[in-house]
Amino acid sequence: MARPNLKNFRRIVVKVGSSLLIDSDAGEVRASWLAALAADLARLHGEGRELLIVSSGAIALGRSRLKLPRGALKLEESQGAAAVGQIALARIWSEVLGHHGIGAGQILVTLQDTEERRRYLNARSTIAKLLEWRAVPVINENDTVATNEIRYGDNDRLAARVATMASADLLILLSDIDGLYDAPPGSNPNAKLVPVVESVTSEIEAMAGAAESELSRGGMTTKIEAAKIATTAGTHMLIASGKIEHPLQAIANGGRCTWFLTPANPVTARKRWIAGSLEPKGTLTIDAGAVSALRAGKSLLPAGVIRVDGQFARGDAVVVRGPDTHEIGRGLVAYDAEDAEKIKGRSSPDVMTILRISGRAEMIHRDDLVIGPSAALSAN
Repeated sequence: MARPNLKNFRRIVVKVGSSLLIDSDAGEVRASWLAALAADLARLHGEGRELLIVSSGAIALGRSRLKLPRGALKLEESQGAAAVGQIALARIWSEVLGHHGIGAGQILVTLQDTEERRRYLNARSTIAKLLEWRAVPVINENDTVATNEIRYGDNDRLAARVATMASADLLILLSDIDGLYDAPPGSNPNAKLVPVVESVTSEIEAMAGAAESELSRGGMTTKIEAAKIATTAGTHMLIASGKIEHPLQAIANGGRCTWFLTPANPVTARKRWIAGSLEPKGTLTIDAGAVSALRAGKSLLPAGVIRVDGQFARGDAVVVRGPDTHEIGRGLVAYDAEDAEKIKGRSSPDVMTILRISGRAEMIHRDDLVIGPSAALSAN
C-alpha cells in the first residue's frame, strides 16, 4: 500500500521525547534542534494545520536545574523534579513557538484524564478551544501527581491517547530510530526498514525491541502499543527519526519512516465507540424541531429537550428519542441529569442565568452524537 502524504492531514499530534529534546550531558535543551523543529511546526501551522505537541523532558530539566545526581530517582524525587522542570519546559515551548507568532498552551494530564469520561470531555474541550484560537497545546503527563500505579510510564502511549482524544488524523512519534525494522538494526546489519504497516499483527509486535536511550522510558514495544491505540481510533501514526534537524520537513519530503495505517478515520471510529461500546445511563426526549435539526447535522440544544430520564453524569452516554419515543441517536451528554432537567426547553442565553455558570451551549455536541440506524447497535 502506498504511503500517505503529510500534506493530506489536518490535525497532527507530534510527540517529542526527552532524549531528543534534552542534552543528557549538559542537562539543557538542544536549542538548535528545537529551533529547527519549531520552524517545521510553523510551516505546517501556516498552511492551516492544527498542531498538538506531546513533550517529554520535565523531569530531565528539573533534575538539571536542581543539580540532582545521576541514577534512578524515588517517586517523590521524580515528582519534585517534574514540578521544577514543567515550568522550564512550558517556557521553552512558549518562547520557541512565540518566535514564529504562535501561541502555546500547557496541558498536564494523568491516566484518568483520558479514561474517565467527564475528565476526558473537559480535556477534549480545552484542546478544541486552543485549536480554535490557533494556539498549539503542549501536553505532558502530570508527573507531579501521577503515581507508579496510574501513570502511562511513557509518552508514546500518552501521545496516542491524546491523539484519539483530540480526534487527530495523524500522530508523529519522533524517535531515536527512523522507524520499525524487521530485526534489531543495532545487532543485525541486514535489518530492513518496514515502510508501511497496514495492520499491527503479532508478527509486527514481535519486531519490537527494548529502549536504548537513558532518558527514554519507551522503546519500540511502547511505540507498537501506541500504534494499536491510535489506529484503532482512526488515527494514522508514523515513527521517524528526530535526530536530524527539520525532522517534519524530512517526512514531508518523503524521508525514511514507518507509517501505521488505519482503515477508519477519527470521526467514524469515535462515533462507532459511542454507538456500540457505551452503556446508556439515561434518555433525552426531544421535540420534532430538534429531530430535524439533528438529522441536518446540528448539535442538540437545551431548547429542544422536552424530557430528561435517568441518573447520568456529564460525559455519560444517553439515548436521544423523538416525541414519539422512537430512538433518534445516542451521544455523550454535556450536563449532569440534575442540570439537564433545569435547562430543558430553555434557550441557550437562559442557561447561564439558571445554572449561574457560563455553561456550554449544547446539550450534546454534534461531534459526540451518533444519528441513525447505527445508534441502535448498543452494548446492552
